[in-house]
Amino acid sequence: MSDPTIPVLPAHSIVYVVDDDEAVRDSLRWLLEANGFTAVAYDSAEAFLRTAAASAMRDPAACLILDVRMPGMSGLELHEELLRRDISLPLIFITGHGDVPMAVSSMKRGAVDFLEKPFNDAHLCSIVRNCLARSAAQQRDSEAERQAQERLERLTQRERQVLVLIVAGRLNKQIADDLSISIKTVEAHRANIMDKLAARTMADLMKTALLAENAVRGGDTAR
Repeated sequence: MSDPTIPVLPAHSIVYVVDDDEAVRDSLRWLLEANGFTAVAYDSAEAFLRTAAASAMRDPAACLILDVRMPGMSGLELHEELLRRDISLPLIFITGHGDVPMAVSSMKRGAVDFLEKPFNDAHLCSIVRNCLARSAAQQRDSEAERQAQERLERLTQRERQVLVLIVAGRLNKQIADDLSISIKTVEAHRANIMDKLAARTMADLMKTALLAENAVRGGDTAR
């Protein structure tokens, strides 16, 4: 029987490892693979950006184990570049140099954890598993928002106006007065909206509208 406290991860989950030290890089990959993870290693931040950064966002679940101090682009600089490109990956920093202020700053900017070498193997694997679970959840949320936005785009301009008023809690008669149309027309628009948004209940309708709003807000923030 599986342990309910251990998150179930989607197939094809990937752990990216970026470390200029070949011995550390190889030992991390072996450790991860021995614990059932798929690991892909890079010897520099530049190599990861060039080869995998964009595609990592399309993985069912992914996380990044990143050395802080490397020749060329440092781990912290790579983190900043990923943020600039709006590439959101759960990230674990590893370092041989204890630096509390750096750790605090990294955590505030979205890093999940900060481990000092030598680290506990079981602890690292536990963090990786949680990171992949977080990544999978983010992917599911993003896909739900994308689908909601696609459904919203099926609505006519008038149906969007009616939807805004429905979400605001207006009754059919109030919507008819607001838009200077008949109640029967409001009812027809309402039925079309429910059908186009694949909503069976008002709760479904509100959820889809909220997800679509989140998708639009996220796109505006990225721009």
